Amino acid sequence: MQVFLDQLWIARFALWDGFLLTVQIAAASILFGTLLGGIVGIQLSYAPWWLKLPFRLYVDIMRGTPVLVLILAAFYIPSVAGLSLGPTQAGILALSLFAGAHIGELLRGSLQAIPPGQAEAGRSIGLTFPQLLAYVLLPQAARSALPPWINTGVELIKGSSLLSMIGVGELLLKTQEIIGRNFMTIQFYVFAGILYLAINIVLDQLGKAVERRVGQH
Repeated sequence: MQVFLDQLWIARFALWDGFLLTVQIAAASILFGTLLGGIVGIQLSYAPWWLKLPFRLYVDIMRGTPVLVLILAAFYIPSVAGLSLGPTQAGILALSLFAGAHIGELLRGSLQAIPPGQAEAGRSIGLTFPQLLAYVLLPQAARSALPPWINTGVELIKGSSLLSMIGVGELLLKTQEIIGRNFMTIQFYVFAGILYLAINIVLDQLGKAVERRVGQH
């Protein structure tokens, strides 16, 4: 145990850098994925069929493709097209596209679950469609979409560990590099697992706090 603690102290800065990058990647992916998912969910719910079709294809393709394949595609395909994306940028792009599809689909379900009378009441008092979305539909949809949104965030944190495959120095890759120096495989993988669990617990608790606050209004 003492040997592990000594090695842990030596590796503290590398582990912290990997932990911090994991949190930053997950936060950016959740943010961009939520913005994209909001657009997708609204289009799937209210757009005409010809405009809805490309969004439907996007959701089906993203949800049916393994996260690792999305990450590799986001890393290699832009370079073929002449775009220069670093590993971290490619990772955030892939995870954001993944999140956008899932959040868009859950928002679509939440919007379509709202009784039609809510929209009719909004129109009867002269609300425009953007006002109807902002003041009536989206607040109600957000309440029911919040729990699965938290689950999507947890999946993004777990999915970020796959970014080590393209050389992103997140927590898993830093852990593997440390193990390559001290050969303490089980100890450091267990420690990394605890750190991933801690991030997910914090996200879960924050989500529940927001859910309770929203439920009071």
